Amino acid sequence: MSVQGQIAAFDHIVAGAKSLLEAVPDDRLDWRPHDKSWTLGELATHISNLPNWTIATLSVSEFDISPAEGGAPPMAPLGSRDELVQALETSAAAARAAMKGASEEDMDAPWTMLVAGDARFTLPKRIVLRSFIMDHLIHHRAQLGVYLRMLDVPVPQMFGPTADFPDM
Repeated sequence: MSVQGQIAAFDHIVAGAKSLLEAVPDDRLDWRPHDKSWTLGELATHISNLPNWTIATLSVSEFDISPAEGGAPPMAPLGSRDELVQALETSAAAARAAMKGASEEDMDAPWTMLVAGDARFTLPKRIVLRSFIMDHLIHHRAQLGVYLRMLDVPVPQMFGPTADFPDM
């Protein structure tokens, strides 16, 4: 897929994520479906900031998500639906700018994900953007849809009608 095609796919995926974040109830951000699960606020914060990984994908050839010497502390959950949506808009704009600035050759360059120095995979950057960024975002927004359903919050459309919005 060309850079322009990836940007169009990215924008479509982000639009779906935004509609879900707009449905997040501010008063339930500390709710979690299971002890091993993220809270609603942690999951929504991750979704809001996941597009930022695009910059690491396009600016370096390898990235350690869990360096042995310790990395950045986990991001504190954002405190409201408005903050979540704003964070998504900001991270998506930065990601889109990074993609627009990438050449087709940049997209074909290899990128390696490391965990504590151990290489987990090496793929062309365009494939990393599709799988590690976009598919990852789709995965977590689906989780968020389940969280919303469990909280009896109407689940907005992403690809077409939902049980809550059948005629839109």
